[in-house]
Amino acid sequence: MITEKPGLMEEVRGRFAHVDTCPITGPRIFFENAGGALTLKSVVETSATYAAIPDNQGRDNPASKELMRVIGQAKADMRTFFNVAGGQLFVGESGTEVLFRLIRSAVNAVPEGGKLLGSTLEHPASRSAMGYWAEKTGREHILVAHDDATGTVGVEAYRKALSADLRVATILHTSPVTGMSVDVPAIAKAIREAAPGCLIIVDGIQHASHGHIDIDSYGIDGYAISPYKVFSRHGYGIGWASDRLTALPKEQLRGGPAENWELGTRDTGAYATFSNVVDYFAWLGGHFTGSGDKRARIEAAAKAIHAHEKTLTDAMLYGTGNLKGLSELPGVGIIGGIENPAREGLVSLTVEGKEAADVVAALNDQGIRTHTRKADHYSGNVLDPLGLPSAVRVSLCHYNSLEEVAQFLAAMAEIADAG
Repeated sequence: MITEKPGLMEEVRGRFAHVDTCPITGPRIFFENAGGALTLKSVVETSATYAAIPDNQGRDNPASKELMRVIGQAKADMRTFFNVAGGQLFVGESGTEVLFRLIRSAVNAVPEGGKLLGSTLEHPASRSAMGYWAEKTGREHILVAHDDATGTVGVEAYRKALSADLRVATILHTSPVTGMSVDVPAIAKAIREAAPGCLIIVDGIQHASHGHIDIDSYGIDGYAISPYKVFSRHGYGIGWASDRLTALPKEQLRGGPAENWELGTRDTGAYATFSNVVDYFAWLGGHFTGSGDKRARIEAAAKAIHAHEKTLTDAMLYGTGNLKGLSELPGVGIIGGIENPAREGLVSLTVEGKEAADVVAALNDQGIRTHTRKADHYSGNVLDPLGLPSAVRVSLCHYNSLEEVAQFLAAMAEIADAG
């Protein structure tokens, strides 16, 4: 959809820093978006502006009051982006830290006994936190097995593990290894039916840049993202906690507001840069809807992003022009299968007879940035069952072009033929 609007692709790319050039090595194609998306130029400018302001929040002076206004606006923008009316939105150290805090608070506040529930698909940001607190509180941590063939986990797999004594459950929205999404509303509904009191926390870190978030439709209690993976910068994470979770005992300054999740003074620039992200989504969506409503524009942007990224991943898999797709190249394997409707802007692959690191290096030599996923504490949960020591992750975003995919396929044809 983006390419159907004359000049829009150029406008989109023009809003991002280093869209086609690495500041260290020079010209390059960026297919390492799952490791951290490109940064909006507006975010770079905003970061510099707020880094230079000496005044602190909560003081009786005009500068301080302006900082508080900016934070208030950012929280309103976050509500619009997440589509959530209640609960509390807050900024933490990182998406991983936010998940650890939400999980720690939930597990320690629920009634004693019972079980904790997650899946083998999950990133260690949630899985490690749940495992740690399961041991500390003497609870069983049940892990629902994901499907190795599809690279995702469905509601029926969860159903087999459901019971009335579930206390806390975690769900991964999208896998950063397979690139496959999960049906969060269906899984959350099934958990609620079995254990109405169970607190449900979702890792949305990988999902945020590829599709819209609609917390009010999920029936959950916690959600976390890492803004550097959705066009902002490193140094902060964003969390949302339901009113139910917020009302439970949690770590906080004694005597402070009961609903407060933040510990200490957070960076005003972090809040302000997320407003930049929301404004960008609204700007993009404005090309696909005549509505002046910001949420409607965000939803329109999400649809356009999904459509464009599907076009790009289809071209990667099936080919474009006279170039063969990955599915046709000799010795190339696709994790999660070739035809998979759950895929979100990511293709993880192997090349028979070649180490993943060597493939990544060969692509780097041609100015194409990808990443090696090893069977370590980050990705072993997916790669070990497949018998793979490593894989090549090719992750794209809506600012990537079909021309970039074509260059990638040409390079991959050379690499595959050289085997």
